Amino acid sequence: MATSIQLSPEYQNFDELLKKVHQIGKDVVLPAADDVDKNARFPREAINALKEAKLLSAYVPVELGGMGLNIQQIAKICEALGQYCGSSAMVYAMHKIQVACVVHHGMSSEYFRGYMRDLVKEQRLMASATTEVGIGGDLRSSICAVEVKGDRFNLTKKAPVISYGEDADDIMVTARRSEDAPASDQVHVLVKNGDYKLEPISGWDTLGFRGTCSSGFVLSSSGSAAQILPTPFSDILSQTMHPYAHITWGSLWSGIAANAVNMARAFVREQARKNPNAPLTSALRLAETDSVLQTMRNNIKAAIVEYDQLLRDGNPEAFNNFGFSIRTNNLKLSCSTLIVDIVSRSMLICGIASYRNDSKFSLSRQIRDAYGAALMVNNDRIMNHNATMLMVHKEG
Repeated sequence: MATSIQLSPEYQNFDELLKKVHQIGKDVVLPAADDVDKNARFPREAINALKEAKLLSAYVPVELGGMGLNIQQIAKICEALGQYCGSSAMVYAMHKIQVACVVHHGMSSEYFRGYMRDLVKEQRLMASATTEVGIGGDLRSSICAVEVKGDRFNLTKKAPVISYGEDADDIMVTARRSEDAPASDQVHVLVKNGDYKLEPISGWDTLGFRGTCSSGFVLSSSGSAAQILPTPFSDILSQTMHPYAHITWGSLWSGIAANAVNMARAFVREQARKNPNAPLTSALRLAETDSVLQTMRNNIKAAIVEYDQLLRDGNPEAFNNFGFSIRTNNLKLSCSTLIVDIVSRSMLICGIASYRNDSKFSLSRQIRDAYGAALMVNNDRIMNHNATMLMVHKEG
């Protein structure tokens, strides 16, 4: 597994890069956000702008042409994008999770090093197929298997969800290592556009995160056996996918929450200008809401610091510690709960203006996105995992 990576000299001033992300958010992402949400369409304007800024390869090491950003910086980009469009931020975060899987676990493979160079050059968008009909969202099990013959593989997977699958360039797929392997003996396979076929089996007409276009497909693919990551998926999940996902998801959710708080702040200021002698109840509610947002951000920061240190230490066994897994799960549980609380509080501050779709203070999209957070890897499933681990784990 790779240790943390160093920032490219070209991007030593990360604050300037983050300002660029906010500018993209204001000029490109936000103007399209309502249409993306209304029509449940892929946020192509946002992703194209991020490609032009070379941000799809931001986590790729400098030696392979990337920016070499670290997890803290990626999280800040996700948070920034979340302030303008939850769906765009989610697509970016999901892509970054797949990039991290390759960066952390594929650098011993010349094939995957070459793929990272192509990603930098072509700004390829990576998606993921981990869920499967018959096992639901259990990432630790697969029904489908990779069939390897010589130096070639074939696989077919019935996935109830492949986010932005039709708009991705490549997809990372989980599968059993072989046809006679148990469900938990999994590998992570890169399938490239042009080498796979997607047969739709379900659509994506949802309450929130509508622009992620997370339809279901039967995915069929063949390719070179070199496209199978050399690390067992169980290690990829514990060392990268699990913590990286919850950190980036929590960060973009905090961006959505921050957007709602900013909306409430603007509403309170406008009301104060209109009626300076009115009671300050809404201002007090704003202060309370902002404190909840700070709690959410502090939880994310603590998780980032711990994860980044583990990456720097380079000890794969540390990720198997039940305490780390429980804390990572708790991050997801708390963030997905707090985002609903924060956006709901902001709506109460703004009143009926936040409930109207035709209002400049509308928080309709934000509250609908907020309720999706607890359902992405259902909180009850995560809580059950924690309960099982806590039966045998003792805090030191």
